[in-house]
Parts: sequence; structure tokens; C-alpha cells
Amino acid sequence: MKGATTSFHAATFGCKVNQYETQSLREAWLRRGFTEVDTPEGADVILVNTCAVTARAVSDVRRAIARLHRAAPAAGIVVTGCAAQVLREEFAGLPGVVAVVPQEAKATLAAYDPAAAIMPPVSTHDAHCDAATAQASSATSGDVVPAQASVFPDFRIEGFRRARPVVKVQDGCSHRCTYCIVPLTRGASRSREPGEVVAELRRLLDAGFREVMLSGVNLRLYGRDLSGAGDFWDLLQRVERELAPEWAGRARLRISSLEPGQLGAHALDVLGGSRLVCPQLHLSLQSGSPDVLRRMGRGHYSPAPLLDFLRDLGGTWPVFGLGADILMGFPGESEDAFAETLDFARALPLTYAHVFPYSRRPGTVAASLPEHLPQEIRKARAAAVRDVVAQKRAVFAERLAGLPALSVVLDGAGARKGISEYYAECRVRRVPHGHDHRAVLTVRPVGVEAGCVVTEAV
Repeated sequence: MKGATTSFHAATFGCKVNQYETQSLREAWLRRGFTEVDTPEGADVILVNTCAVTARAVSDVRRAIARLHRAAPAAGIVVTGCAAQVLREEFAGLPGVVAVVPQEAKATLAAYDPAAAIMPPVSTHDAHCDAATAQASSATSGDVVPAQASVFPDFRIEGFRRARPVVKVQDGCSHRCTYCIVPLTRGASRSREPGEVVAELRRLLDAGFREVMLSGVNLRLYGRDLSGAGDFWDLLQRVERELAPEWAGRARLRISSLEPGQLGAHALDVLGGSRLVCPQLHLSLQSGSPDVLRRMGRGHYSPAPLLDFLRDLGGTWPVFGLGADILMGFPGESEDAFAETLDFARALPLTYAHVFPYSRRPGTVAASLPEHLPQEIRKARAAAVRDVVAQKRAVFAERLAGLPALSVVLDGAGARKGISEYYAECRVRRVPHGHDHRAVLTVRPVGVEAGCVVTEAV
């Protein structure tokens, strides 16, 4: 190790929130004189920011750590994130791993000193974090040690490696759906102060970014732990008041994932009045069956009112993108319940969806529920919903191809593909010389190829 000239490589798995946290650690290390390398072979330290939302996600992390160690056997691998919270001892035993830092202590990695060969002490701003990390140190590989952090983590960013940055406004979840491991890995819901959110958005816009996503683990819970902050829609209204006068028409915001229970009159009013938000929503739907939702611990909303909300939203947004997370094959999901979700997917104006077969997660209530379905049934039901969504996505692409214009932010420098305001993939035949890939590019659709809207710059 070279101390102030330590080189590092970062590998991030999972959600947008993880991308944000990796960026914050990247910036902290760069400020301290570290240098980042694009491949693991030249790294002294490899940061692996993990996900634990499904069994497959954890398997992907295990394989990646083995691959990274083979590529850079002399590098010290530092494992953090949600999987590190619940599988600390397992990761600590993998070849090449020199530190495993649970999710609740991830922010302390900003002070990581590879030359000292030890981790910095867990931040003393949160005694719960201190105690939980000590507990995790002595856990056996089969133990699940729940996160106990009670304050918003100390992360901030000035830039982003990708063209479309993420700003984290909320962390953790206090709801405890029966299938979900996230409350164990990230702890209870904590919200970011609205002023900090606005300041970070302003920094990114001033730095040249023109599309920014507001993200959190459960945006429905935003503000409940802050005095006078209101809810997520109140936060969005404040962002509009402070940023729209300067940035409306020049930049745009995207919302990561919303719960159907958030979508009422207040949401419709805020979205309808927004000059910054992209006409696209992504829903944490999970199921179209009320019975399955109750078994999931998500009985706080019913699927049916969502159709009414989306119909009303169409009066404000004549064209909009709609995505959803859908979980198929939950324990006890009957043929009738499966059919309900399939029919609901057909009824929704979906333009894309992330459809997963149920995955048993350790430490969750659902792991011990009766009537677990065979894997082949779970996969078949997920595939059936994906087929419905694929048809809808193709129809939507053709609809967009008939519009007079789209607004695209490219995927990166030198890229010809990007995302429209409706969160549909677009390809630009010829990008204008000198175009900043972070800027919004107005294009004219000319057709569809392999599901991608083909466009020409205006």
C-alpha cells in the first residue's frame, strides 16, 4: 500500500441508493489523495458495495469477489453494503477480503486507511451503530444481525460517474414487509433534511448535470422522523419552489420508486404542477392480488384505486412512462391470485417492469411461512407477467416513435443511446459534435429497432 497514493477500484451491486453511496465514498477517497482505476488489476484496494435483496444478488456478489481476487490477488478487498450487514462472517472468510463493513457503518469508510491495516472506529454519532457493529463482529455465519442505525448516514456528493446522478433523500424502512430483508440490512427509516436535498441538487445542476433522480429505500416514509418536514410530496414542492425558476426547461428530475399508497390527491396536485419532474413513475407494486399483498404485509394499499389515479394522471400527462416492481410466486399464492396479478398487469398502462420470482431471505417472516411454491412455478409465473409487459413495452415504443419530438439524456460520453423523458431507451443516429452527454438533447423519432426508439437530433 502506498498511503496517500493508494489506488482503488469500486464495484457496486444493487439499487440506486448503493450507487449514490459508492459515489460519496469515491469522492471522499479522492479528496484524501487516492487514485481511482477502471480495472481491478491496478488497484491496491477494491471496494465492493453489496446487495442482499435476493439470493441471486448475494450469489452475484460471491462470484464477483472471487473474480476480483483472481484479477488482483495482491489487492485488499473491502466488502460493505446490505449483504455485509447480514453475512459478515461469511464474507470475512473469502480469499482477498481484508475488511467487512456492515451497511450501518458504511459511511465510516470515508476514513479508511489501508496502510493502517485496520478499519477506523465506527462513528460515535450513533451509539446504536457502535453496538450493532460490535455484535456483528462476533456473529456466526448463520446469524442475521439487524441494522440499528437511527440517524441519516453522513453521505454527500459533488458529482457522479454516470450521466444521470442519484440524490438519496431517505434511507432504511420501518414497514417490514414479510418477504423483505431491507429493514434488517438498513434499519429503520431516516429522512434527509430538505435543505440538504435542495443544496445537493443545486450542486449537481451547477456542475453540468441535467437529469437527477431523487431516490430512497421507501419514499412513503420520508419526513416521518423530521419535525415539520412534511412528506415526500412536500419535499418535492420545496424543490420546485427553489429550483424550478432557474432550471425548468433546462433540467429535469426523476423519482425512483413510489408505493401505490402514496398516490392520492396530494401526489396528483404536485405532479400536475411540476415543471421539473419527468412524466414517468415507477411503482413498488409487488402484486395485483389483495390477498397476496396482505400476506406480504402490504395491506396498507389496494391495487384497484391505482387505476383511478393513473387515469386522472393521464389528464395531466397525456403520455407517461410507467414501471413497476412485481414479485411472483409468493408463499401461498394460489392460481386465482396469480391470475389476479396477471390481469392487473394487463390493465395497467405499464411501459416496463422489473418482475422477480420470490426468493426466500433469511431472517424474514416469509421465510417461515407455509405453502412455499416450487421454483419452477415461481419462475413460470414471473415469465408470464414479463411476457405481458414485453408486449406493452413494444406498443409504447411504437407510440413514442409517432411523437414529433423526444428529450434524451445520453448514457455517457461517446454514447449514442440514452433515456427519454418517458424512461424509454432511445438511440440517436448522429450526436451533434461537441454535445455534452449530460445535457438534454431534443430528438425526432424516426422508428423502432429491437425495442429501441431510433431518433435523429433536431
